[in-house]
Amino acid sequence: MEISPQQLADKLRRGEPVWLLDVRHGWEHELARLPDQALIPLPELPSRLDEVRPGPGAQIVCYCHHGVRSLGAAAILREAGSRARCRWLGGSISGRG
Repeated sequence: MEISPQQLADKLRRGEPVWLLDVRHGWEHELARLPDQALIPLPELPSRLDEVRPGPGAQIVCYCHHGVRSLGAAAILREAGSRARCRWLGGSISGRG
């Protein structure tokens, strides 16, 4: 499943349960990040799946800078059996590409 930055903003505004997963590198995370999210860089995700703990009913939203790593993260989560997964489209976390 894919989600746009606007769709994510709408979900957050409505108070829907969302678990944000930043799959960028730590230095990218330091430059800009969303509030209340987890940081697990994509290369580390397969060995850190036990840290992916969304709350009850929460949709996992993976994000990165261009959308490529978030797509990879969604695939890793899907292969690991996660039912809640999606990737954030639209590029950078600003939603402006």
